[in-house]
Amino acid sequence: MLKSMTGFGRYESENLQKKITIEMKAVNHRYCEISIRMPKKLGFFEASMRNLLKKYINRGKVDIFINYEDYSGSSSCVKYNADIAREYFEQIRQMGEEFGIDNDIKASTLARFPEVFNIEEQSVDEEELWNFIEDALTKCAENFVKTRIDEGAHLKEDLVGKLDNMVGMIDLIEKRSPEVVDEYRNRLYAKVEELLSDTKIDQGILATEITIFADKICVDEETVRLKAHIANMKSTLNEADNVGRKLDFIAQEMNREANTILSKASDLEITNTAINLKTDIEKIREQIQNIE
Repeated sequence: MLKSMTGFGRYESENLQKKITIEMKAVNHRYCEISIRMPKKLGFFEASMRNLLKKYINRGKVDIFINYEDYSGSSSCVKYNADIAREYFEQIRQMGEEFGIDNDIKASTLARFPEVFNIEEQSVDEEELWNFIEDALTKCAENFVKTRIDEGAHLKEDLVGKLDNMVGMIDLIEKRSPEVVDEYRNRLYAKVEELLSDTKIDQGILATEITIFADKICVDEETVRLKAHIANMKSTLNEADNVGRKLDFIAQEMNREANTILSKASDLEITNTAINLKTDIEKIREQIQNIE
């Protein structure tokens, strides 16, 4: 299934304890480049996320945004450090005795000293959390791929239309080429008769000249190869995945044949048609850059 490299996907999952929202968007890129922006708490799962995404993404610059909310309230807790509090209290008592001052310390005062109270992260069930993330990420990736497939269908339709149009132009070149040789023959005979009206014309020399000209402008090999490349590209458009690079290579070969046809052209109609061929090939190459 042909896929575009541009796409967008979104999925949101929520239960009584937590909520996750994932968005994915992609643009063209020669290789596969995935950027994930997520809360630090989920960083532990990044490698697993990337392994999962490899099943859905082969090329493109993909940005992924993950927002996570924990409703349970059990992700952190306040821990009282009795040993630290006792040490503070003992030092303050000794200080009072040493300087002969009242020890008026209260619990609320003692609580403000560093490390008497600490906030500690509670351990989480990593397997349960990963299952929650994996399910949401998978569904988001599926939505993302669907938009790529839909866009890929439009690209395929456009490319097939351009390829069919190119076949028509090649048919015109194949039809016109023999006519150019005939016209050259007629012009050559007319010119020779004009210059040598009273002299016998050497048919062998004229035939040789016409043969040389016909061979010089012959584009039979180029048109046959160009049609073969078009057929190959159409076939490739029906292949499964990751065909962008192959299509780009075929387009380069098509452009090479069109250049050769243009360089051999000695007729305005063939020249204009070859230019139109190159224009369509360039449009095809631009569109191929959008294919995964």
